[in-house]
Amino acid sequence: MRRFVQAFALGGLPGELPPDVAATLAGMPERYNIAVRKPAAVIFGRGDGLRVEEFDWGLIPRWAALPETKYTTVTARLERAPKSRIFRRPWETRRCVVPMNGYYKWDRSAAPAQPYFIQARDGAALFAAGLWDHREKDEPQVYSFAVLTQANAAIPPPLVPDGPVFLPAAEVAEWIAGPRLPTRFLSRMAQPALEAYPVSRAIARRDVDDYTLLEPVDPLEDAIANVGFDDEEE
Repeated sequence: MRRFVQAFALGGLPGELPPDVAATLAGMPERYNIAVRKPAAVIFGRGDGLRVEEFDWGLIPRWAALPETKYTTVTARLERAPKSRIFRRPWETRRCVVPMNGYYKWDRSAAPAQPYFIQARDGAALFAAGLWDHREKDEPQVYSFAVLTQANAAIPPPLVPDGPVFLPAAEVAEWIAGPRLPTRFLSRMAQPALEAYPVSRAIARRDVDDYTLLEPVDPLEDAIANVGFDDEEE
């Protein structure tokens, strides 16, 4: 998972979300190419109910000497996060949910690599379990997050069946508050039916961010039109 999309309409968000959370999400800027170190809307809590704010994607631990990290922290494996030096404290006390319309994933079995957009088969919003942290030891202070991942057989071929851990809107508050057995809570969560289709390699360009990135493409034609762009460009 390298990029994802947030573009919500109030009527398209599930009724299980608190009305103020849904309204705030619907009022957020539409983003079609969220990349590492870019802001995204995150649902989290401070003990006084759910709230929505923009955090940077790529978790920076509170103890980091600098407001950056040499490690890849946009995602965290569900089975490893509780024991990780970077993710252990957020796992225990700072859980969040990352709403998205879907995300981009590259098929590296193709030559050149081909990006796909993955979304719920019914077109509904998706809610990915995540972790957040707040580095406040000096300026600039950083609020940041990571998305939890695991194997997911719902991801259609030719893509590798591995991706975000999704949960239904009705379980968002429970995850953020802290279930008694969080690993079991997520690992037993039924995953939504997903679909995928090829999209433009232009998603590799951080300066491109509009709805046309979601349009289906012919992979051969796109490879010619976007020669030189691949999933390594950041």
